[in-house]
Amino acid sequence: MADERDNRAAKIQDSIRQILLHDWSPIGAGVPDDEYDAYIGPVYRILASSRSEQELCEFLFRTARDTIGVGNDTIEHFELGRPIARKLLELDVRL
Repeated sequence: MADERDNRAAKIQDSIRQILLHDWSPIGAGVPDDEYDAYIGPVYRILASSRSEQELCEFLFRTARDTIGVGNDTIEHFELGRPIARKLLELDVRL
C-alpha cells in the first residue's frame, strides 16, 4: 500500500514539475529539469486544500517576481498565470 501511495505521489510531483517547467517557466527555456522543484510542494498544498485559481495565480506571480526576480507588478503579468493555474487545477492530486 505504501508503495502505491509513494508511486502516486511521485506521479503527482512529476505532473506539477512538467507544468511548471514547460508552461510556466519564468526564466525561459533551457533550465535544468529540477529548476522549479522547490515550488512543487507549495503548489501541491494549494491544489490539495483550497484548489483556488486565484491563490495559484498569486503564488506563481509572487514567486516569479519576488523569489526568481522576473516579471513586474502589472495586472497583465499577473494574468499570465491564469492558464497555468487552470492547467494545474486539472490535475488529480488525490493520493
